[in-house]
Amino acid sequence: MDPLNEEHTKMYFYHNRLATFSGWPFDEDCACTSENMARAGFIHTPSDNSPDVAQCFFCYKELEGWEPEDDPMKEHKAHSPACNFVLLQKSVEDLTVEEILKLQKDRQKFLIKKTCNQVIEKFEEAAKSRRGDIIKIAMEG
Repeated sequence: MDPLNEEHTKMYFYHNRLATFSGWPFDEDCACTSENMARAGFIHTPSDNSPDVAQCFFCYKELEGWEPEDDPMKEHKAHSPACNFVLLQKSVEDLTVEEILKLQKDRQKFLIKKTCNQVIEKFEEAAKSRRGDIIKIAMEG
């Protein structure tokens, strides 16, 4: 896998993140407009029962339940203070190749952590279900 191919790097750019916000419910007289969400590193990842889910393209933190007065950057920093994108001190266009490579390495770490947590969660759910089955069988016997 090439961590520097276009698919992996295009969300570093504001206009690509902004393009994901079609159907975003907060665009009039709100702090969490699609523009502010995209500036804060979020992409819109709605589901059928959660139309306001947004995920940081970098740290993969998902947030939902947005209120019109929520400041996307403040919320991002509060829920993911270690996100390197939020901590950037300059615009993406001004980053050196070395800085982008370091960021991509950090982004991969966030992805690996998220993936591992999802696998652990599924395992724990399966174990809980299996435990329930065993207890049920024991009670019947």
